[in-house]
Parts: sequence; structure tokens; C-alpha cells
Amino acid sequence: MQSAALEIDRKPVANAEICSRITTLAKHLTDGLIGRAPLVERLLIGLLTGGHLLVEGAPGLAKTRAVKRLAQGVDASFARIQCTPDLMPADLTGTPIFRPDRGEFEFVRGPLFHSLVLVDEINRAPPKVQSAMLEAMAEHQVTSGGATYCLPDPFMVVATQNPIEHEGTFPLPEAQLDRFLLHVVLDLPDAVTEREILDLVERESTEEPAAEIEKLSVEALRAARTDAMRVHLAPALKDYMVRLVMATRDPEVVPDLFQSIEHPVSPRGTMALAAAAKAHAYLAGRDYAVPEDVAEFAVDALAHRLVLTWRAVADGKTARALVAQLLQQVRPY
Repeated sequence: MQSAALEIDRKPVANAEICSRITTLAKHLTDGLIGRAPLVERLLIGLLTGGHLLVEGAPGLAKTRAVKRLAQGVDASFARIQCTPDLMPADLTGTPIFRPDRGEFEFVRGPLFHSLVLVDEINRAPPKVQSAMLEAMAEHQVTSGGATYCLPDPFMVVATQNPIEHEGTFPLPEAQLDRFLLHVVLDLPDAVTEREILDLVERESTEEPAAEIEKLSVEALRAARTDAMRVHLAPALKDYMVRLVMATRDPEVVPDLFQSIEHPVSPRGTMALAAAAKAHAYLAGRDYAVPEDVAEFAVDALAHRLVLTWRAVADGKTARALVAQLLQQVRPY
């Protein structure tokens, strides 16, 4: 259902050539990721908003493959960090190295100094490393040896984690979770999808590699980001997003759900939801967002920012299920 307040008749703000390149990139991702259309969409939204993604799923669900294919389609530097319990902050940020021939220290940059960074199994990284990543993700800079260094623009982190492995893992602190634009959870494929995956792997192992696609340039990406951020949010739609977030803070909005919440969603949740809705509308060829754009990403944008009470956790409740219930009870109009 669409309100008259949201029925906006305006011409698209997007550049047709840039939209075509985004479409090419989306096809490149989709062709190599069977049954992962929602993940493809969220990777593109991360690109368009400059936000970071946390992708959670069991081993073998193409998390790493997805980010590598994204890197193949964007003309920007890429690095992969494999997290282990003995990882040190300098392994990510870099470290000053003494050069005897010059008699001075030179800062050697680490893998965080790339535009697209894949952090594999982030929950295996110790707290010190996660703290170093927090500065990079929040402020697009790293501090080492008393000096601060700016990270490249664009800069995007896609982190993965395995929900079924607990030995040698460190839960992500709430402050770091808050820096992720979206938390994407992948399910196991059904039988039909599994067969399609098997066929794809067989083709890739026996056929010649496909020709490289024309990469999306950094300049085109920046222009696409500008267009995406120009997408219109009607006042009624902004009110809807705020009411969704306030339902996690105000006991009078949805009393039966509020009692399960220990810590509500932060203002970053509202901003993340607005950015994702704008980017989704842009990908759909619209210059205005609608309630469906908000509903599509409410769970991924808000659930990881919620902390449930111990009683709710003991009862088997999850933050994602709670946000889904909020969507049923907090209506757009």
C-alpha cells in the first residue's frame, strides 16, 4: 500500500551509463552466485552507501566467493585478511619499519589500506585486532606509532563469520557491530539450488574462463553514490523509520516486545535503514523510496544493533525475529 505522500512523480536522477555499469556488475555477481540474489543486492547496497557488511553463514555458502567476484568487477584495490586468534593489530594496519640506509622509520601499510577489504572469520580475531578495525570502519583511518593515516576512498569492509564454530572465537563487541550497515544471514540452499550449484562448479572446471567484464571505475562508483543519496525520502517514510526504531526504546509502542529488549537500536540504525532504502530504490530505477524499501532491510539493518534480555535469549528468542515482529505491528501509515 502506498500513501499519497509517497507518490512522487519525478524524473530519475541516475546517469543512464552508470546505471548500465551497475547492472553489468550485478549480472557478473549473479552469474557466479546461484541462489544468492539477496546477498548480491546487499553487496551492491554496501558499495552505493559506503557501508560495511557482516555476512554470516555456515561454511561453503559462497561468502568469500561473493566478495572476490565483487572485487573482480570494481576497479579498486582489494585485500583479504584471514583472521586467527594470534593475529595482531599491526597485521592489519601496518607498522613502522626502521630503514638503516636512511636512518629513519618508514610506515609500511597493511591490508586495511585497500578500497575493498574482505575480513574472513572476523570472530576469530582477538579483541585488540577488532579494536583496530573499529577505528578503520568508523573513521576511515588507522593510528600506528603515534601517527594517523587516512584510508582510501572508497573504503568498504565485508566481514564474514561462521555461526557454528565456537572454539577460538571472540564475539564481536556491540560497538563494532553498530558500525556494520547490514548484517546478512545466509541459509543453506534447497535441493534445486544445490543442483544448480553443482552444475556451475562443473562448468567452471571444464570450460574456458569467461572474458573479464568492464570494471566499474572509482569515478563511476562515486557518481552512483551521489545519485543514490539524492533519492527522495518522503516525510511520512522518515516517520515510519523513526517509529520502527523508537519501538525498541519506548515501552508504550509495542509493550509485549519491548520487555525482551535489554539495549535498543542506536541512531545509527535509523541512518543505516535510510541509506539502504535509498540505495535499494536507486537499484530499482526510482528516485524515491517506498515502505517496501524500508521493510526489505529493516531486519538486516536493525537486528544486530539490538541486545536482548537474558530471559528472552533463554526462551529462544532472536533479535531478527523480534524486528520481523515489529514490522508486523508498526505499520507505515
